[in-house]
Formats: sequence, structure tokens, C-alpha cells
Amino acid sequence: MDKRILKISLTAALAGFLFGFDTVVISGANQPIKELWGTNWFLGDTIFTFHGIFIMSMALWGTVLGSLFGGIPTDKLGRKRTLFWIGVLYFISAVGSALAPEAYSFSLFRFIGGLGVGASSVAAPIYISEISNAGNRGRLTATYQFNIVFGILIAFISNYLIGIFFNADVSWRWMLGMEGLPALIYTFMVLKIPNSPRWLLMKGHEDKKALNALSLLGVDRLEASNRIKEIKDALIKSATTTKEKLFSNRFKKPLFLAFFLALFNQLSGINFVLYYAPEILERAGLGSGESLFSSISIGVINLIFTFVGISLIDKLGRKQLMYIGSLGYIFSLAVVGWCFYSGASSIVLLIFILIFIASHAVGQGAVIWVFISEIFPNKVRAYGQSWGTGVHWVFAALITLLTPTFLDAEIGIFKENPWPIFIFFSAMMVLQLLWVLFVMPETKGISLEDLAKKLSGKK
Repeated sequence: MDKRILKISLTAALAGFLFGFDTVVISGANQPIKELWGTNWFLGDTIFTFHGIFIMSMALWGTVLGSLFGGIPTDKLGRKRTLFWIGVLYFISAVGSALAPEAYSFSLFRFIGGLGVGASSVAAPIYISEISNAGNRGRLTATYQFNIVFGILIAFISNYLIGIFFNADVSWRWMLGMEGLPALIYTFMVLKIPNSPRWLLMKGHEDKKALNALSLLGVDRLEASNRIKEIKDALIKSATTTKEKLFSNRFKKPLFLAFFLALFNQLSGINFVLYYAPEILERAGLGSGESLFSSISIGVINLIFTFVGISLIDKLGRKQLMYIGSLGYIFSLAVVGWCFYSGASSIVLLIFILIFIASHAVGQGAVIWVFISEIFPNKVRAYGQSWGTGVHWVFAALITLLTPTFLDAEIGIFKENPWPIFIFFSAMMVLQLLWVLFVMPETKGISLEDLAKKLSGKK
């Protein structure tokens, strides 16, 4: 693999680092903000808390909008420009959240960061998949997921260290503001990457621009010419469907595949565990300092097994990794539920939470952004990616909104014991296993143009 394409892919994938950092950094600010602004109160007689809606899930509602509408700038402005503006959104969010004087302005800046997260989950995987080839597409696109989990790990470490060296009343501001530095670095780095050759050709730019882009990617002139011819032939063949919308019968199969993969990703409970890791571990019997430190182990395991997933995705394939991940999910989540129910040792519970994280990293974590970026044809790929990521983030927001209520419930089967949540997630992963077995196709080693023919039903 040419070092230039790897370097460019990693630069684009840094949007994933900011994604992971932004998603998890709020876990360190969760409890301090509750105490500072008194946000843990119910809205009327409903089951929704102010803290759940405005503090913890507001960024995710921004992510929902960013992912649902991120296909528009990704298609119109291009992958590169969209990635640049994503960096700007992250920087504004980090600085604004750190300086926010009260809960409402804090929620607004978190929402802005969420827009960046959502748009990055559209633009970055598309960009990386389009600059790679069939043989390395899985590994390169999965570098986005690697950067997500690396960002998660750094956020956990950053929160822990800041929690040690700063007083509790200001530490959360430093935790959130720390994201501004990598956001600024990323924003300037992305200016140096080339445009996607596929996007240039799709938008009718002359072949010379696409050739220049491919040369910057380290592709020799002959191979670049062949790639351009292949892409243009595919665009010509699909010209009769130029005005066909994404939500049409022709794209029914990739739409359903993206929907269910994204749905099951969140029904695993991964965002619940990442967002509320310190609180969950405190419920298991660890002190607040121990829970923050133990959260780092979650980030470490996530990173290690993401390496495993990336190394295997182009060898075993997407479907095989989903088998492995599904079985790990079912077992680990069931045992975590039993640990909470029976009052088992906090160490035992932490071990099985780590097995759950490893299962996610090898399975859904490695596969989701690769698979969704592959299954839609060139002309609707940006909007198809928006659809898949939009579904993902809608359910992520709903789970983040509702689960604080179950954590704090004092009635019913919960009574401040979250065991039913984990049993529910385990049952959902049984359904995922069946979906992988009977529905999910394998996409490894197939060009994007050939996948479009296979999944759209066009011969």
C-alpha cells in the first residue's frame, strides 16, 4: 500500500478521532454538571429528565441532523470541503462548551459539536472508500473507526488526568475545552488532502483534475487512466437513472441493509456504556476516582481490538466479523446483567464489560462505517451514507435520552439496578445474529461499481 494514500486516509480519518473524543468527553462532565446546575430533574410528569435531554443527548440530536443532512454538503461542496467545515464545528463546540455560563448555552455548543460528529460520519468514510481500491478499502475505511476509538481512549485519559490536577468545579470545563487543540490541527491538515477523484468525475470536472488527484494518492498514470475509465463507464451506464431518488425501489436493498446494521449497532448498548461508563462502574461498587480510571481500560481494550478488526476485515470479511461480534455481545451482555442482578464482584463485572467492548470493536465497530460506505452507488452514496448514519444517530440519541431515567429509577424492576437494560441489549443481539446469518451480504474484495450492480439489481 502506497504511503501517500495511507497518510491521506489517516488525515481524513482524524475526523473520527474528534468524533470519538467529542462523544465520550461528556462522561467526565456528567456528574459535575448535575451538581453545578442542578439539571437532574424531571420534565413534568414524564419519564424524561432535563439532564438527559439538554446535557447528555443534545449533542446526539445535533449528530442526528448532521448525519441526515450531511449528505448535502458532501455531495454539493465535495468530500474535502465538508471535512474542513467539520473541523471548524468541532473547534467552536469545544471552546463554547468549556466557557458556557449556564445549561442552555452549554447545550447549544454541544449541539454544534454534534453537527460535526454527524457530518463526519457521512463525509469521512465516503472519502476514504472512494480514494481506495477493492483490496484495501476495508482496512483504510476502518481507520476511521480506529480514530474513533483512539479519540475515545484519549478522552478517557484526558478526563482522568484533568480530574486529578484540577478542582471539580472547573475540571469539566478543561475536559471539554481540550478538544479545541486537535480540532484546530485537523482543520489545517485537511486543507492539504486532494479531492475524491470519483466526486470530481461525478460532478463533471475534466479528467485532468481526477488524474492529478489520483497522482497525489500515489496511483501511477496507467492505473489512474484505467480507474477513470471504469468510473466514467459506470456513471454513463447509470445516466438513465440520474433523476432517480434514493428512496426508490431500485435502492431498496441497500436502504434496508444500512437501516438494520445501524439499528443493531445502537441496540447493542455501546453508546450507553461509553457515555455512562463512570456512573455504571460506580453502581458496580467502584469509587468515583476508580471508575474514571477503569474507564481508561475500556478505551484501551477498544483500541486493541479495533486493531484486530482492522487487520481481519479484508481477510475474513465483513460478515465473519459480525458473526464473531454478535456471539461476544450476547454472552458478555447477559453476564453483565447477571452481575448487576446478583451483586457480583465489581471486578467480574468490569471484565465482562471489557469483553463486550472487545466484541463491539471486532464486529460492529470495525464493520459499520465500511459497510455503509460501500453499498450505495456513486450517484447516491452521500445520501445513502446520510440515511445509514442518520438511523444510527437517531437511536443513539433515544438511548442516551432514556437510559439516565432507568439508571435513576426508584420503582419497578430497576430500583437503581440497571440489570434489565443489559438483558434487553443481549436479546437484541440474538436478533442481530439471525440478521447477519440470513440477510447480510459479503462485500469484501468487490469494487464499488460492481457492488452497485449487485445490490441495486441493475445488470
